[in-house]
Amino acid sequence: MEEKTEQPASKANSQQPNRLKATLLASPEGRLLLIGVALAFIYTFWLGVKLLFSPEDSQILIGMTATHIMFGRAAGMAFGYSLALGHSTVISNCIIIETILVLIFYPLFVLSWQRLLVIDWLKNIFERTRKSAEARKGMVRRYGIIGLFAFVWFPFWMTGPVVGCVIGFLLGLRVWLNMTVVLAGTYVAIFGWAFFLRQFHDRVASYSSYAAMVLMALLVIIIIIGHLLYRTIHENKPKI
Repeated sequence: MEEKTEQPASKANSQQPNRLKATLLASPEGRLLLIGVALAFIYTFWLGVKLLFSPEDSQILIGMTATHIMFGRAAGMAFGYSLALGHSTVISNCIIIETILVLIFYPLFVLSWQRLLVIDWLKNIFERTRKSAEARKGMVRRYGIIGLFAFVWFPFWMTGPVVGCVIGFLLGLRVWLNMTVVLAGTYVAIFGWAFFLRQFHDRVASYSSYAAMVLMALLVIIIIIGHLLYRTIHENKPKI
């Protein structure tokens, strides 16, 4: 009897990789994930090649990328402008990073939601993102696609493409419509931030050459404090 009960379980486990492989190739979320991973590989390879031929420029771009991923779009762009990078470099790199983040995060969230691909160390991140999306879903639903675009575009706390694409999923938007709206809002927001931060950087830099670096450090500190306060308030919020 034990052999009969164990055999179906082992057979199901052996079929799970095949099922996941078929999902990645057949589903739109799976194809998005493959595209996102491919873009991330190409971007990383490009940074590696640049590191060999132009180490200083590459280190600046790696620092900007790391700052963007850890502390957000504004901090990453401020980092680039504080090191005298031009609009074309800062904007193009920001667009690439945000696109990769969306194309990887969204399908991973959906596949985890469907229990097709569960990554343990991402569970808490997915759960926090889902709760944030659920809290803002009603506001976005009221205005439909325009509401989702505005949510991604406006620089409010806990808004942006990651939470926005999850809201689009919870509202039942088709994958490609969701991605189009979210990425369009993201790109418009990037150009808005670029104009604001560049103007602000030029004004600050006119007082001191170190002022821009101090500004970036303060921005990162504000983002960290805001993030910690947000988590503390929501973790201590009484559950109904």
